[in-house]
Amino acid sequence: MTHDSPDSDNHSRTNWSDYKKFTNARIGLQRSGGSIGTQDLLRFRYDHAMAKDAIWSECDWSQIETALIEWNPILTLSSLTKSREEYLLRPDFGRKLNEDSIAQLEIWKKSNSSSSYDVLFCVVDGLSPNAISKNIVGFLSTIRTELLDTFPSIAPLVLIKNGRVAIGDTVAEILNSRIVVVLVGERPGLSSSDSIGAYITYNAKTGTTDESRNCISNIRPDGLSFERAKEKLIYLLKEASSKKLTGVNLKDRMVDAIEGQSTPILES
Repeated sequence: MTHDSPDSDNHSRTNWSDYKKFTNARIGLQRSGGSIGTQDLLRFRYDHAMAKDAIWSECDWSQIETALIEWNPILTLSSLTKSREEYLLRPDFGRKLNEDSIAQLEIWKKSNSSSSYDVLFCVVDGLSPNAISKNIVGFLSTIRTELLDTFPSIAPLVLIKNGRVAIGDTVAEILNSRIVVVLVGERPGLSSSDSIGAYITYNAKTGTTDESRNCISNIRPDGLSFERAKEKLIYLLKEASSKKLTGVNLKDRMVDAIEGQSTPILES
């Protein structure tokens, strides 16, 4: 949405400035003839470059593992893809673990006394490794205490390189976790190249499809805050555990639960 700066009065410009305080959307763009202003054009090109860089970035998994030491044990795995380029060209490869990763999970399962878990967390770089690099440590640190207070049996934290959401289903199946939460770098947008999505699936199996999942999107300091995302995630995990389901049949009535309202804020 644009406005022609030379022909706009001061009151109109003030209004657009006020609106811009509440959104990152491109509203009230300066315009000169048939083109947008230089400042807004440069901002668009900058955001577009940031989105492209986010897709091609890579996580420093060893640094992330060190920062999340309190989550030990931590397992680092990989999908079938052998490069970032192959990951982008073959989405199906990103949904499957490679043979070494499957073997690593099987060995862990045999050597560990726990036969099942309440919740499993998989951290996946997805389409924005930059989102994971910037935000995963902060978000996991925010949820850890309440998560441990709520669920007595937490699976090892799993880090997966070049993965997609469905790859968590296989991990959950092998480790026998009732619920899997896949924290993935979301597809970058022109105003948000560093968002994490949380996909929650009850009784996940290889081949589970997306209508069986609930999603919390845009987790980042400038989007859905870590604290707010934590509240929603813990709420959905409790609901999934109680009702033994997720997806289209699990309605998000978090507002109902907190305020006694009759209309859910989201149905997913």
